[in-house]
Amino acid sequence: MRVSIVVPAFNEEKLIAQSLAAIRAASAAFAQRGWDVELIVCDNNSTDGTAALAREAGASVVFEPLNQISRARNAGAAHARGDWLVFVDADSWPTRELFDDAAQAIESGDCLAGGATVHYDTARLDVRLPLAAWNAVSRLLKWAAGCFIFCEAAAFREAGGFSQALYAGEEIELFRRLKTLARARRRRIVILHRHPLLSSDRKVKLYRVSEMRLFLVRMAASRGRSLRTRDACQPWYDGRR
Repeated sequence: MRVSIVVPAFNEEKLIAQSLAAIRAASAAFAQRGWDVELIVCDNNSTDGTAALAREAGASVVFEPLNQISRARNAGAAHARGDWLVFVDADSWPTRELFDDAAQAIESGDCLAGGATVHYDTARLDVRLPLAAWNAVSRLLKWAAGCFIFCEAAAFREAGGFSQALYAGEEIELFRRLKTLARARRRRIVILHRHPLLSSDRKVKLYRVSEMRLFLVRMAASRGRSLRTRDACQPWYDGRR
């Protein structure tokens, strides 16, 4: 068994070394099973030291010149040789326990893909309450948060990967297709919850509530069409770090 861990990264020099160290440590859950693990960072046209830091950490680095999250993930997956793909964002810190839960789901033989609930290290209720709501929706609808996804590589490619028509929300659109594929194959989509993924809460620190509200209003008013334009998805693309 080979597992390919893909990390999309755009100007992540502040956090990527810490994230890759956490991924390496968590990968012991795969290594103890005798599985091969490869770590791929897709440098999504960064202008800082992201790529150099990734190489220093021992990752294979691929380059995607068009700044788009779905393209970065797809570019990393295109270079992956694993039987399973694991996508982890560069501002997230998985634990060995989370990877062990993912490995158990893979070993079950009936899991096609999955994700995990998410945790932010903050006491702010205006952050914790919406996050709790998302985690509940994620588990109910089997939608994985983009910061942590694992998927059988063959199924990912059969489904067509992440939609490059979208600049945000591409993970939900992918899981809609994966759910259809899973039903056809009589397999499962799982959302792990015993060991939530710790992810950065920087967006709530860097963006005013009014900015995030505007994004949500545009998305709702356009019935999701705004997700097809970079300008409407600035919290992901304006480079604030």
